[in-house]
Amino acid sequence: MSVSIATENKTRYTPEDLLAMPNGKDYELVDGRLVERNMGAESSWIGGRLHSRLDWFCEEHHLGWVWPADNGYQCFAHAPKLVRRPDVSFIRAGRLPGDALPTGYIRIAPDLAVEVVSPHDLAPELDEKLEDYQKAGVRLVWVIYPESRTVSVFRGDGSASRLHQNDVLSGEDVIPGFRCEVGSLFPPMPRPRADESVTEAAEAASETETQG
Repeated sequence: MSVSIATENKTRYTPEDLLAMPNGKDYELVDGRLVERNMGAESSWIGGRLHSRLDWFCEEHHLGWVWPADNGYQCFAHAPKLVRRPDVSFIRAGRLPGDALPTGYIRIAPDLAVEVVSPHDLAPELDEKLEDYQKAGVRLVWVIYPESRTVSVFRGDGSASRLHQNDVLSGEDVIPGFRCEVGSLFPPMPRPRADESVTEAAEAASETETQG
């Protein structure tokens, strides 16, 4: 996901400006403003884990192209200078002109866009991004919430669902055959240290004695 930052030395940037920046892959472009893509370690790991699974599956079955978080899309008719960078994205085979990768931004909407929510992401910015994807015609959007270990699924027909750890995330008709358990996308829950377990046991024993 992303966090807005103030631009310096220039009121508005263009997609061409962003493409020419050495660190341009670290930003999206919204209303001429640079928006920093600020992912924590956990969100980055989850995005990378999902990307590797999708990439292997789609290559194995010759389904199309999968990108990690640095790929840019300039495919929004309602905002021609908008550049978005989903944390993971997929375009099915045959949709790109000549089925060749462009050297700049991709000008068609992805079939799948994935956003991994970070602790400091703002709900209005996420809603705006989801609306952009919907207007562009993205067929399937997954929003991954590490804190609750859930995934929200938004489809092009307007339907939506919420998946929990034991549910199965499916590529549906966008990536046919792809399935994985939601809980497998997240890092293992940390185990309490030995001293913490001893302390908790002692506190429980003390509480029992007091009640007795």
